[in-house]
Amino acid sequence: MVSSRALALYATLTCHCLGLANQCFLDNWPPGPGYAIAPQEPDGQLTKILSSIDKSRIQGIIEKLASFGTRHTLSNQTDPVRGIGAARDWIASEMRTYAAASNGRMTISVPSYVQTPDSVIPNNTVISNVIATLKGSTEPNRVYVLSGHYDSRVTDIMNYWSDAPGADDDASGVAIVMELARLMATTTPPATIMFAAFAGEEQGLFGSNFTAATLRAAGVDVQGVLNNDIVGSPVGDDGTDDPYNIRMYCGGIPPSETAAQVATRILMGGENDSPARELGRFVTGVAQNQVTKMNVQMMYRQDRNLRGGDHMSFLSHGFPAVRFTEPRENFAHQHQDTRLVNGMQYGDLIEFVDFDYVVRVAQVNAAGIWSLANAPGTPKNATIKASILTNNSTLSWAADPNVDDGYEIVWRPSYFHEWTHAIPVGLVNTATVLVSKDDVEFGVRAVGKNGYRSPAAYPFPG
Repeated sequence: MVSSRALALYATLTCHCLGLANQCFLDNWPPGPGYAIAPQEPDGQLTKILSSIDKSRIQGIIEKLASFGTRHTLSNQTDPVRGIGAARDWIASEMRTYAAASNGRMTISVPSYVQTPDSVIPNNTVISNVIATLKGSTEPNRVYVLSGHYDSRVTDIMNYWSDAPGADDDASGVAIVMELARLMATTTPPATIMFAAFAGEEQGLFGSNFTAATLRAAGVDVQGVLNNDIVGSPVGDDGTDDPYNIRMYCGGIPPSETAAQVATRILMGGENDSPARELGRFVTGVAQNQVTKMNVQMMYRQDRNLRGGDHMSFLSHGFPAVRFTEPRENFAHQHQDTRLVNGMQYGDLIEFVDFDYVVRVAQVNAAGIWSLANAPGTPKNATIKASILTNNSTLSWAADPNVDDGYEIVWRPSYFHEWTHAIPVGLVNTATVLVSKDDVEFGVRAVGKNGYRSPAAYPFPG
């Protein structure tokens, strides 16, 4: 006979696998102080944004980007109709029309630099990003980045002359960036949102690394990056259709941490509590709702096996970043010469993009980036007192003058993936809770009077 506890554990694990863990807690189970955490439903303004995402506009952007023939990094930069230069100029022009409605809050830039030759760049090559920056109304130096890459390629990474429509990889991601820039241009979130279309991704993450390094050197407080790369179709190469799921890759131990920091993280059992995973937990909490109808599947690795994307540039510079990718890739439509072989169509063509699916992924991104920019910032310098042996736990953090409603200590049993409980502690910067640090994982999050809550900060020994 199967015990009731085994059945409860099975149900919980099943819900975790579905990405719906927080909906499984009935009667505040597992028991402990605080209230059981539930997903945050969108408020009226966010609901309006989610419902305003325009499928025809997304389709038009993807079709236009595919029409440039190739957007290879080494392709022509001055031809007005073909090549990466034409794509760059069109994206910037469209972004300027969005910014015109912002009363000066949104500005458009095309930051560029010259990449010197390496194994995949044979000549000095200008790498140009297109960035729309919506300046935060009260905390302009707190920044969140929404990104995709606009360059494309075929099978041979050095082939810059053949058609490389790049409809899914990654016109789909750029379309999401552009559509949300249009919709949010007239809004006034407290924090800054950067809507970025990067170049040079296929050759080595050149454009995103340039931007990440620039932001780091300028001391900009980038608290989250949502990168979209290959988000155009839910149909895999095995024919499996998964239209209401999106993978979100969330790396573990940050590549920017020192050996001493890594050792402490491992000693604390914090391998699953990197800033990227806290960002991922936040996104699942705000983006899975009745409007998006999407399941956000947190993937506990930096990217797909031995592969990468633009979010990794930000991770390497110490910024939290995640990557969205469709649930099952079709490799016949990715990094392929356009051709027909024995009835099989190869190539990243517009006909293989599901625009309804892209709209739903755009809604996930909109819920994530909007909630980040309207919530207080993630608490800084979170620590937990570890020097005294006690079954209570004392946490501290730096007070933030922009937090107007207080803080919460969140916790979960160490064998759970999602936060299960939150304990409100008020407008303080230290608190003791009656939960043993030996049994659970802790985090600290800030709460705004608008009801938005920040991502959690993981406390290190202090």
